[in-house]
Amino acid sequence: MPRPNAAQLAYGSATVVFSTVALLLLSRATTTLGIAVICVAGLLPGLLVAVAMPARRRTPAVPMTAVPVPRSTPDEEVRVPAVHAGAGAETRIGS
Repeated sequence: MPRPNAAQLAYGSATVVFSTVALLLLSRATTTLGIAVICVAGLLPGLLVAVAMPARRRTPAVPMTAVPVPRSTPDEEVRVPAVHAGAGAETRIGS
């Protein structure tokens, strides 16, 4: 069984806390046994939320394939694009 991710743990824990508090407030239990039963009952929705939440699966890394570079003949000139010194100079910030 895969380990739960951080989102599953966070949502499950929040569900346990909120459902337990809501059940305690709604039932108005005062006995130790009643509070223990409600606490155990609060774990069930949290477990269901954590299990039902879809786990994000990582796709396996695709190996990089080598792209063949066309061979140049000795009489061909290799052209390299030049960097423009004023690129973006026409955009100004402010007035």
